[in-house]
Amino acid sequence: MAEDKVIIKEGIISQSLSGFYSVRSEGQTYVTKPRGNFRHQQLKPLVGDHVTFEWEEGLDPKADQALGRLIEVLPRRNQFVRPSVVNVDDALVVMSLVEPDFSYSLVDQFLASVTSHGIEPHLILTKYDLLLAQEGADQAQDRVAQIQALYEAAGYTVTVMDPASDALANLSQLLHQGLYVVMGQSGVGKSTLLNQLLPQADIETGEISHYLGRGRHTTREVNLYPLNQALIADTPALALDFEQIEKEQVTQLFPEIQELSQECRFRSCLHLEEPGCAVKQALEAGSLAASRYQSYCQLVQKIDQRKPQYHLKKRR
Repeated sequence: MAEDKVIIKEGIISQSLSGFYSVRSEGQTYVTKPRGNFRHQQLKPLVGDHVTFEWEEGLDPKADQALGRLIEVLPRRNQFVRPSVVNVDDALVVMSLVEPDFSYSLVDQFLASVTSHGIEPHLILTKYDLLLAQEGADQAQDRVAQIQALYEAAGYTVTVMDPASDALANLSQLLHQGLYVVMGQSGVGKSTLLNQLLPQADIETGEISHYLGRGRHTTREVNLYPLNQALIADTPALALDFEQIEKEQVTQLFPEIQELSQECRFRSCLHLEEPGCAVKQALEAGSLAASRYQSYCQLVQKIDQRKPQYHLKKRR
């Protein structure tokens, strides 16, 4: 009797549950288990990992108990810790215009956090209909125009989720390739946006849940869903993270400040009290938004006051 032929495939982990991993590869989803030495290497695969896995040729991925074996996790480009998702390409930073009110400071923290991971941010403004109801068309349009002008001048894309426009369709077209995450403070409408972009996610239980014979799991796990040629993660609880950033690197997290810093007298200028600072000059001239500079200073101070981390050596 001939042995079944095993083939090697590449893919990306889209779901993790109870030690099983769904891997998307060439438009199909395969359920896998890691090889035994992963545990000895203290290697835990994460959603977003690019992996290679073994699969029995001719076996239907949707068949009951069809199972492959993870054999390698490829190097990661970046990682968010809470919740864990890796190899992120773009982030949708969601902020509401009202309820809760728009906060320049908080927006800037999210944008900077995303940039610090080497991820491209996109600013999404929600609850425009509520702003219209509260302030009227003229005042609402003026407020939104100011926000758009400020952040587009800094180099960011800005999408206003106006129900009366084609904003949702335009945003869907923006998500073309790569892995996207959604982040923002509580109550800004992240889950609503995800449900609009991913209507199938509300009913899909996932391949692993089917394999295990379980219903929809209730633990907070990250899942990736296909949208156009992209994958989008249901990560409404994604947290800010500046643990790996030093204050000298904060300039790089604000595109317009990074550009202005090329004209500073000193290369190591922190744009606080140094003479010949092009950033301070732009601020005084009104060509740099005061809110952006204030956010920059707050982040430098936050990092400067961060408690040092000590790592104890294990005793033999």
